[in-house]
Amino acid sequence: MKVLVTGSKGQLGNELIRLSGECPDLEFLFTDFEELDITSQASVNKLFSEYLPSWIINCAAYTTVDKAEQEDEKAMVLNAEAPGILASEAAKVNARLIHISTDYVFDGKNHQPYRIDDIKNPLGVYAKSKALGEENVLKNCTSAIIIRTSWLYSQFGANFVKTIRKVGKERKELKVVADQIGSPTWAHDLAIAILNLIRIDVEPGIFHFADEGVCSWFDFAKAIIEFSEINCEVNATDTAGYPLPSPRPFYSVLDKSRYTQITGQSIPYWRDSLKKCIALLNEQS
Repeated sequence: MKVLVTGSKGQLGNELIRLSGECPDLEFLFTDFEELDITSQASVNKLFSEYLPSWIINCAAYTTVDKAEQEDEKAMVLNAEAPGILASEAAKVNARLIHISTDYVFDGKNHQPYRIDDIKNPLGVYAKSKALGEENVLKNCTSAIIIRTSWLYSQFGANFVKTIRKVGKERKELKVVADQIGSPTWAHDLAIAILNLIRIDVEPGIFHFADEGVCSWFDFAKAIIEFSEINCEVNATDTAGYPLPSPRPFYSVLDKSRYTQITGQSIPYWRDSLKKCIALLNEQS
């Protein structure tokens, strides 16, 4: 079974590369912008027609949330238009598309985990571009799967875990917001979840996946410092004390019951996965 991956140089793409050696039943083609311009319908059509994948995993995205407020056109092209192109071209070659989306499609005003059918209300440019991407995927490919995830981190690329480790080594004290609640997700766990869905040839639709458990960014940062054995004090602040260009959802915990019920797989607890990722980062340093 042929699996084509876009955005393979990002966090999730790199985790899929790491896992590919353990998947003799799957043949992977890893692409990034050098190999495939996902914003060009002609380029996508050419590669899909030649390779004829069974599955496409779209890991490519514009993810710089605050910068998107100034680069709205770029964010919309990559996060909204390109997924629609991938979906329409996937349908032409009878391939199935897995598109990665985000908890940011919700406004964060809930006080219980967001279900897959809850009404979206994206707040910033990044969030709106991802919400439009979902709509374009579902409109253009009836067999598509959308996976919403949250607070992604890994040993690869830039992310919150690596930033906190770096800054924690440079300073004696950090202030981190404590009034935004969600679930950290190790990209390795998400990659495994994607492969699980492929192997059972799951029904189309929307899935939520994040690691188990709930915390604030403050709790997350404290755990990163603790597990990294860094001597730095982490103190809580609120969003008002740390203003950013793009609004964040205050509560973005995702209801993952559809994934667990259909796959029968348990989901790792976020602190356990964080320890494993930090062990890998310590090996690198």
